[in-house]
Amino acid sequence: MNSEQRDHGRLVSGLFGRIAPWYDFLNHFLSLGWDIVWRKRLVRCVRLSRTFRVLDLAAGTLDVSREILRQHPGGSVLAMDFSLPMLQRGQRKIQTEKQTAILPVTADGRTLPLPNQCVDCATIAFGIRNIKPREDCYREVLRVLTPGGRFCILEFGTGRRKILRGLYNMYLHRILPLVGWLFSGDPQAYRYLAETIQAFPDARVLSSELLQAGFSKVYSFPMTAGIVQVHVAEKSAR
Repeated sequence: MNSEQRDHGRLVSGLFGRIAPWYDFLNHFLSLGWDIVWRKRLVRCVRLSRTFRVLDLAAGTLDVSREILRQHPGGSVLAMDFSLPMLQRGQRKIQTEKQTAILPVTADGRTLPLPNQCVDCATIAFGIRNIKPREDCYREVLRVLTPGGRFCILEFGTGRRKILRGLYNMYLHRILPLVGWLFSGDPQAYRYLAETIQAFPDARVLSSELLQAGFSKVYSFPMTAGIVQVHVAEKSAR
């Protein structure tokens, strides 16, 4: 890992650490509650087969991890995130619920502290765009997935309609940083989020990246007029 990649990792960890106290509230507020629906739909793509274990990358405050167990009560979740303050916020939720099947771990998605073929599925919600280079993450996920396992990605799109794209861009660059500043006092963090959303590749390019990384099958589908996309990449069963 070169110095530029290390600096980027520290930047991301610091930004999310600063906004951790406001993260859940702002997610729900800024998406008008749609983020709950999007995460539920992501988890519907999860499949358990051999280990009954799921890796939740960029697990943040553990909403996806908790939804995985709600839909798959017999499973367990390794919840990994680069930001310790985010995981600490999420840990309060699972302690209140007395949830022991979620294991939060501070880890880098580019170098996972896991053995080969130890999870049936991996998820990442609104986090893949923060990992550079993404190819390192793809390689690690492939390594830890069991044969036939899935990598399920939830990420922002750009909106499919021309009018919607204009409104969406205005929202990203004007409203998002302003609201983030009003509530969290950190406009830089939400300006960074807007920039990474804008720079993220479309579904066609992301599918090509995943296939080049070694996944055998990739498909995606939009939600909420293309504001978000779910991408599912499958590892060969052989």
